[in-house]
Amino acid sequence: MNLLIVESPSKIKSIQKYLGADFVVASSKGHVRDLPPSRLAVDVKKDFEPSYTVMKDKEKVVKDLQSKAAASDKIYLATDPDREGEAISWHLATLLGLDLKQANRVTFNEITKTGVQKGMAKPRKVDIDLVNAQQARRILDRLVGYKLSPFVSQKIRRGLSAGRVQSVAVRLIADREQEVRAFVPEEYWTIDAKLLNSARKALTAQFVGDQRGKIPLKNKEQADAVYARLTDANFWVANIKKGSRRKNPAPPFNTSTLQQEASRKLGFQAQRTMKVAQELYEGVDVPGYGTTGLITYMRTDSTRISSEAQDEALGYIEETFGSAYRPKTPRVYTRKGRIQDAHEGIRPSSVLRTPDSIKTYLTAEQLKLYKLIWERFLASQMASLEQDVTTVDLQVKAYTFRSTGVVVTFPGFTRLYEEGKDAKADDGPDGHDDEQTANLPALVEGELLPLKKWAEKQCFTQPPPRYTEASLIKTLEEMGVGRPSTYAPTIDTIVGRGYVLKEKRMLVSTELGSLVVDLLKEHFPNIIDKDFTANMEKQLDDVEEGDSAWKEIIYDFYNPFIKEIEEAEANIGHVELVDEVTDVICEKCGRNMVIKHGRYGKFMACPGFPACRNTKPILQTLNDVKCPKCGEGAVVIRQTKKRKKFFGCSQYPACDFTSWNEPTGKTCPVCGAYLVKKTSRQGDKITCSSEQCDYVYVSGSEDEREEDAS
Repeated sequence: MNLLIVESPSKIKSIQKYLGADFVVASSKGHVRDLPPSRLAVDVKKDFEPSYTVMKDKEKVVKDLQSKAAASDKIYLATDPDREGEAISWHLATLLGLDLKQANRVTFNEITKTGVQKGMAKPRKVDIDLVNAQQARRILDRLVGYKLSPFVSQKIRRGLSAGRVQSVAVRLIADREQEVRAFVPEEYWTIDAKLLNSARKALTAQFVGDQRGKIPLKNKEQADAVYARLTDANFWVANIKKGSRRKNPAPPFNTSTLQQEASRKLGFQAQRTMKVAQELYEGVDVPGYGTTGLITYMRTDSTRISSEAQDEALGYIEETFGSAYRPKTPRVYTRKGRIQDAHEGIRPSSVLRTPDSIKTYLTAEQLKLYKLIWERFLASQMASLEQDVTTVDLQVKAYTFRSTGVVVTFPGFTRLYEEGKDAKADDGPDGHDDEQTANLPALVEGELLPLKKWAEKQCFTQPPPRYTEASLIKTLEEMGVGRPSTYAPTIDTIVGRGYVLKEKRMLVSTELGSLVVDLLKEHFPNIIDKDFTANMEKQLDDVEEGDSAWKEIIYDFYNPFIKEIEEAEANIGHVELVDEVTDVICEKCGRNMVIKHGRYGKFMACPGFPACRNTKPILQTLNDVKCPKCGEGAVVIRQTKKRKKFFGCSQYPACDFTSWNEPTGKTCPVCGAYLVKKTSRQGDKITCSSEQCDYVYVSGSEDEREEDAS
């Protein structure tokens, strides 16, 4: 009898089915040995030797595995195919007394019959270089955590922490917050001209400048001056430029891009994305297939795809969409720089398992993520988007106006999927766009175009956008800070510690976060420096490749770090965190309450803590919306115990009005009930709150025109 040990118990059923009766499949349930939490457990005087112990909650698991191993002829270690998985296999081998020179390590890129068979056909030795890279990371994080976190807690507030990657992440968010607050908007104006061609077809052109180049319109006076010169002038077509462009699809997901896109399109936090992806990888019971893994391993830097998966995708594309959607040559995706390329990119284990065909066997969030992965992979193998682009320059006196039209001549991969985008500093609320997404009307050079109407518009430059989870992960990856597998727990930690708040999906630095960043900048510049942290990641990669000794990296880091700790402890007193004082009086002790920042946002607390533990929520009021029930109180936003948002009356408990949907302050013209705004991913709509009334307020309707007229 053979024993195969995996990490997750949810894999057992799938893998047991593929291996048959000759194998017993058991689970380690994750890590089994680690540095004990109660002490440093790294001997800095003896070459940083770690002292590992069996984790308390895994003692029974280890005994059970030891018992099964004693009764087995051959033992295979099939933990996850990454640094952490390799380290778990090494710890298991040590605890079970296995010979590390034997080929007893197997990895599965996907939990399917083919994936398991491929893995079992190529057993290898435990990769000690990979293990040492994980050990180095673990010990570095332990040294920083055990030396720096107590210092921060002592100097600022008890219970705080600091770490290599989390400190850089908080700094990025805090620095961006400073940029946003220091930003001074600059005014500018645009002038649009709506014109008609000879066939009375309309086009819109934007003011550019004159023959010498662009002319920025910085205020209304400048815009009015241009407008005044052009009121009675004729436009003529000075130049028509036609061209075409192609856009290639995005590559298959890796860990980082999956987290980014799931955040943009699904609103998933990184931690949630990885949890659901793990479920899809480990296996779902699908009739006709049995319990099978639906995606490949989800912790990978690679975008490489196997030839078998690519052939299957190309065949499906041709059969489903037609030969025109199959590219002339199969696409090959490579990434610059050093990456962990042992695994493929994230893809469905079989593209033939379409989201529609298995949706009844998945949870709602599993289906959403699987559909995203399936569409991204299939689109990555499809033909390019093709567009015709026409740019027309129009002259009016000495000035130039420009109109650009874009027409899709072949949708290519966009028929199925397009990658989401992060906000940029120039994505202002004015939405001014130089491109028309439809074809321009037929024009001839030299043709005169009559003016239909003008439109002047005041705009303001926008500050750089605050980070979202997606844009923060993208930035950290581009900088080489941390690993994609660490981003989800890092974000969870900095929010949990109160360094960062989430406001409408934006990550906002709190006063506490900014204070910690300032302290680290002054006294521990390396810890909070992105280049230093990125270089540390490169050194860990060198260990993984067998090019560096892991203890030398720790030695080079530790000596200057411990000197900084000693100097800071000697020179810094307690750092006072100044809370914002409100005019709300604590009804229990009479003090003015202050604003605090918690995991779920701002709240008011009594400054007399711990003697007085009184707290109050900070309620956001809807502007000019009175309570539909009592007519006196304002409508405020509240939260349930599970943090779900709802709307209520500010006069509670005197008035018990509540609503899951946002009241608009207007009444239904059909039945007189109050109207509410319902929000979904498809957009907002105004409906009647009464279940017996099906009134829906549509933009551009007669109701809207009547309101505008009034």
